Amino acid sequence: MKNTLLNIFKKTFIRNVIILASGTAGAQVIAMVLSPLITRIYGPEAYGIMGTYASMISIIAPVAALTYPIAIVLPKKDQDAKGLIQLSLIITFFISMVSLLIIFIYNKQIVNIFNLKEIANFLYLIPLVVIFGGLMQVSEQWLIRTKQFAINARVTILQSAIINGSKVGIGIIYSFASVLVVLTVFANGLRAGMMIFFAKKSSYQTPITNNKEEKKSLRELAKQYYDFPTYRAPEVFLNATSNGLPILMLTAFFGPASAGFYSIGRTVLSIPSQLIGKSVGDVFYPRIAEAANNKEDLTALIKKATIALGAVGIVPYGLIVLFGPTLFNFVFGSDWIIAGEYARWIALWSFFGFMNRPSVMALPVMSAQRFHLIYTVIMLITRIGVLVIGYYVFSSDVVAVALFGISGAILNFGLITITLKISRRRVFE
Repeated sequence: MKNTLLNIFKKTFIRNVIILASGTAGAQVIAMVLSPLITRIYGPEAYGIMGTYASMISIIAPVAALTYPIAIVLPKKDQDAKGLIQLSLIITFFISMVSLLIIFIYNKQIVNIFNLKEIANFLYLIPLVVIFGGLMQVSEQWLIRTKQFAINARVTILQSAIINGSKVGIGIIYSFASVLVVLTVFANGLRAGMMIFFAKKSSYQTPITNNKEEKKSLRELAKQYYDFPTYRAPEVFLNATSNGLPILMLTAFFGPASAGFYSIGRTVLSIPSQLIGKSVGDVFYPRIAEAANNKEDLTALIKKATIALGAVGIVPYGLIVLFGPTLFNFVFGSDWIIAGEYARWIALWSFFGFMNRPSVMALPVMSAQRFHLIYTVIMLITRIGVLVIGYYVFSSDVVAVALFGISGAILNFGLITITLKISRRRVFE
């Protein structure tokens, strides 16, 4: 048994997952230890305002550079990867300026449509969100490409300690939603800054290449990886929109307190995904890219990783489904029992979202990003529909969240199934 475990830990893939997961585990421990204090200091309404702003960030930040950073892992040569970094940063700055212009012109309209009066002034920080998001993505993808997972893990712990510690420290003196919003804005900037600092101090050396090889221009790189802004960027934007939709719609339909209940439930249920799912995904992405280049069996790789995640996730998500309200009452206080009811239904969607990480990472490698975009459009339409039904037909926030969770579970299971079919077809091409 001991030898078997030693052999498992010697495998590069497993070792890298453990390194990333250990960093995320440390960050989650810090967050969970401080969360009971944070929820009691600020309350559901302030948490809801922060959740609303965070949902906007989650929609905007991933497309800050039109997803070109995701392509940084793919080129064979580091000089092309660095070219993609430069291209990503140029696009990030341009989008930041455009977002500033849009906010100046349409600030009132945006506030009125989504009932965002509480965070109207903070909309002017969105350009900073874009810049921080772009910097964070290029830094993270470079570390993934160069397999410097230890830096990623260290930064994850430090970021959690600084941000969550600040929420408690500042909140004791000034317990207003504005504190949560500002810290949320600067979280990605802090993460990017620490990644860049540690990457510069690392021992990684760019491999020596033949100087006679022609370096690709930014235009050539943009054209070569055109499918990322064409298909992946819209898919990421729509997927982030569909994930952030409940908070925006619950705010508009039922008020900020309801959004606060959803925010804390979603935060708790993201722990397994952040702890293990993202770690597996980040390590799996370069692994499956390498497997595709070597003509390996992609179906077996995807299936094995998906089943492993399912086995790991069944316990934590199952406990939330069975005992959600009781657990939330005990950990966060009696004001958060409704959040536990929300969490029961969110857990269904989160479980299958946890399992589909290998499938999502495999799609760009298999040049299936067009399919992913179409599927995300269907998912977005479905989610809008069930939230509207929950409000207008049942007049119930709990029913709206339940329908959202059930539909999300079905759609994520469908994504896994179709991805496996695509990978099987690839074998015969």
